[in-house]
Amino acid sequence: MSEQTRDPRQVVEVLSEALPYIQRFSGKTVVVKYGGNAMTEDTLIDSFARDMVLMKEVGINPVVVHGGGPQIGDLLDKLKIESRFVNGMRVTDAETMDVVEMVLGGLVNKGIVNLINQSGGKAIGLTGKDGAQIRARQLQVEQQTPDMAASEIIDIGHVGEVEHISTDLIEMLAERDFIPVIAPIGVDEAGRSYNINADLVAGKVAEALDAEKLMLLTNVAGLMNGEGEVLTGLTTDQVDALIADGTIHGGMLPKIRCALDAVKDGVASAHIVDGRVPHATLLEIFTNAGVGTLITNSTHG
Repeated sequence: MSEQTRDPRQVVEVLSEALPYIQRFSGKTVVVKYGGNAMTEDTLIDSFARDMVLMKEVGINPVVVHGGGPQIGDLLDKLKIESRFVNGMRVTDAETMDVVEMVLGGLVNKGIVNLINQSGGKAIGLTGKDGAQIRARQLQVEQQTPDMAASEIIDIGHVGEVEHISTDLIEMLAERDFIPVIAPIGVDEAGRSYNINADLVAGKVAEALDAEKLMLLTNVAGLMNGEGEVLTGLTTDQVDALIADGTIHGGMLPKIRCALDAVKDGVASAHIVDGRVPHATLLEIFTNAGVGTLITNSTHG
């Protein structure tokens, strides 16, 4: 619908519906994990940047944590560096880690920063190495095949997990009206760099910031039941039950566990959001219907 034909009454209705949410979340922190289709389709890229700027303008403090797996794979292919995966995770030797830092900390991170700035915001790009924000340790991966009596530890190199999040730098930037954009690269006490799953980093950042919301953009409509219906308004107890009965399985399981852990550790709510929908983050925050799966702590109803 063009600007000329839009009914002014519809605009007023939208603003009226959004008002209580704006009032409720003003001054709160929302951590958004950005990746998937939302990062590769032009219309979605533009809408995401505008969403972050609008959130900041109405008093919400967005913090962006981004992925970049496909972009890493593309550059590795161009450099003729072979990619090998164990349990879905890229084996990352020192040479591959250099490429990961180039892509995540450089190309992807600065691209997101530029888009937000071009939309009228003030974004600052960081990696977890800046200010030693993300203290990491090497991820231990166990693998067992049917012919093995016991599992073995597989060394997948510079792939890490979060040991600690320092929030000083993030909070300082947010207080000065900047939007932090964080690449999921951590560092250990010896100064070694680690590539960390962006969902996990977003969850731990949300916990450390005592965020109001954790939003994980994904490539599906949300968590679905056996009939293909999106489930929402779930408590942590209900999610635990869905994991136990096998409703949540496969590729969705790690993302749900990340959201579940964040809510259990103090984040008010977590959202699995359909990143293929333009302005998905605004729709989830500012409308009654939303566009994904909402998980809240069972003690809060």
